[in-house]
Amino acid sequence: MPRMPRDCWPGVDRMNDVSIISLHGKTPRIHDSAFIAPGCRIIGDVEIGPDASIWYNCVIRADVNRIVIGARTNVQDGSVIHCDSPRPGSPDGFPTIIGEDVLIGHMAMVHGCILEDRAFVGLGAIVMDGCRIGGDAMLAAGAMLTPGKTMPSGQLWGGRPAQYMRDLPEPAIMGMRMGVAHYVENAKAHKSACREP
Repeated sequence: MPRMPRDCWPGVDRMNDVSIISLHGKTPRIHDSAFIAPGCRIIGDVEIGPDASIWYNCVIRADVNRIVIGARTNVQDGSVIHCDSPRPGSPDGFPTIIGEDVLIGHMAMVHGCILEDRAFVGLGAIVMDGCRIGGDAMLAAGAMLTPGKTMPSGQLWGGRPAQYMRDLPEPAIMGMRMGVAHYVENAKAHKSACREP
């Protein structure tokens, strides 16, 4: 199938079926070393840092507030990242601020929250408006962190709604850090494979 010309749709950069869309005068800012996989849609006031990786078919939509994704963070396949708009009682709304070395598992939904450096969001987990996940903390697969909750550093939370389960042992924390390093290296291979011929 022939590729769509890059200039076919004003305001949209389509390369390898990646859409980078400017909206409301804001254009996503993506570091040259980041990997954006085919099928991704990145919209509006988004900043993606060095060696970050956004995997296949993710949506990152900063149309009503901003989204920041730090260095070496990976957002795995099919995940959705959004933010929340200002409103009465919440004049700043809820931007989504994701730190460095964060792991976000496949099909996660991250909305209007803060993920500190080295946080972990498991497969299919949901993080809602006003939440904060501390460094070296893990939200288990399938869990739902309900609005306004804070997970302290080094803890494992799970369930719907998510609750404290236990403190994470050092081997689990080191495993998360190894996962970050693995994704940085794996992204380089995928980025090379996805380059235009």
